[in-house]
Amino acid sequence: MGVRKTTLAILASTALGAVKIIAGVLGNSYALIADGVESILDVMSSLVVLGSLKIASSPPTAGFPYGYGKAEPLATLIVASMLLVAALGISIQSVREILTPHYLPAPFTLVVLLGVVATKEVMFRILSRTGESIGSQAMQADAWHHRSDALTSIAAFLGISIALTAGEGYENADDWAALFACTVIGFNGQRLFRSGLREVLDAAPPEETINRIRDIPLSVERVMEIDKCRVRKSGLGLFVDIHVVVDGALSVRQGHLIAHQVKNVLLESNLLVLDVTVHIEPSDQSMD
Repeated sequence: MGVRKTTLAILASTALGAVKIIAGVLGNSYALIADGVESILDVMSSLVVLGSLKIASSPPTAGFPYGYGKAEPLATLIVASMLLVAALGISIQSVREILTPHYLPAPFTLVVLLGVVATKEVMFRILSRTGESIGSQAMQADAWHHRSDALTSIAAFLGISIALTAGEGYENADDWAALFACTVIGFNGQRLFRSGLREVLDAAPPEETINRIRDIPLSVERVMEIDKCRVRKSGLGLFVDIHVVVDGALSVRQGHLIAHQVKNVLLESNLLVLDVTVHIEPSDQSMD
């Protein structure tokens, strides 16, 4: 599902990027040209996400026993870095355009921008929902890339509208709009970069997720309590290390059986748990 929708986003962004750059050149609007460049970056980021989803879903191998899940947050870092670079590059060129006298933008560029905003917002909503449903940080990062593109288009629309309405002396209003949009792109870029970095560094998932994982094994017969529980996200799933307290008088074989039962209930849960390591802790108190 994620691969198919990312592929559609690539095709749409390619078409939109070409339309915006051509319209910007013909319509004398740097904001629209910059917006088109941002759409081309969307294509590149979507290609990165598409590759990461395919790699992350590959099964573990002898060389990579924990699988390839880290490819997904690494793709998030790449996409976020592209957003930050785009923000810097467009802001520099926007300042140059502000300082360079030029003609008013053409009115037809507003029609192009309206179509772009509508299309990009639809793409954002589709990719964001899909990324959230499959637990893909990279796809959610890519969705925000499309939202950033929609925001730059809105800023360009406002800038061009001001330039056309106010007339002579306001030719660079769309360049100021492009400069403003860079702050939005930069904000989203740093937010997504921090999110991807947390996953690469094995930061703990939300406390709600950890609490749900701690609660599930309590349904297993003869499990008395949960001692320690460590969880890390890798790609689209979770790896769990959990310490389960049982009656210290149980045999090794009985404790081993309980450990397997705990592992199975976690793997069968709806939390996308990929693997579980269970450590049995003996209790001085008997359940009999």
